[in-house]
Amino acid sequence: MIRIYAIAAAGFLLTLLAGIWIWTLYARPDNVFATCTAGQVAGDIGGPFELVDASGATVTDQQVITEPTLIYFGYTFCPDVCPLDMSRTADAVDLLEERGMSVTPVFITVDPKRDTPEVVGDFAGNLHDKMIGLTGSPEQVKAASTAYKTYYKSHEGAGDDPYYLVDHSTFTYLMLPEHGFVDFFRHETSAEEMAERVACFVDKV
Repeated sequence: MIRIYAIAAAGFLLTLLAGIWIWTLYARPDNVFATCTAGQVAGDIGGPFELVDASGATVTDQQVITEPTLIYFGYTFCPDVCPLDMSRTADAVDLLEERGMSVTPVFITVDPKRDTPEVVGDFAGNLHDKMIGLTGSPEQVKAASTAYKTYYKSHEGAGDDPYYLVDHSTFTYLMLPEHGFVDFFRHETSAEEMAERVACFVDKV
């Protein structure tokens, strides 16, 4: 009988310790957004970058991400996906503004050969007055893409075909100035869902 009580007590102690560990895990400050996150991405996303804005000035990530920011990697000659994704993001930003939340949409090109500062500036400005368009040297763009773990591959041929395509990933990343990367949105995410999830994070900042 004593042995049974001892085993039961040990089991209770282990359960108690496991409960405390789980509670402390989810009570930590860096898990304050646990109820907002819908996606899962392995590894760290984001990091320092230096790119070129529409005016031709070199800007850093700290100068760009000054409030909740939605970052997308694409290219202006993209025939369908990029305009649709960025229009969706622009709509989400407007929905959030109606709720009193300010969010910056950012478009980073993966086609710096064609996407000059003026081109990305026009592309971004036509979609939303808050949208920031960024380009840079091939090395700068590659470094930013690597930091955000995005994929792109140009199908530029040996000739001078100006209409070549670029394969690329289509995630939109939510970055917070004090927290870095917190969530991502897939191509099929609607503007309404994006706005709702972003609002969850903004409410908890």
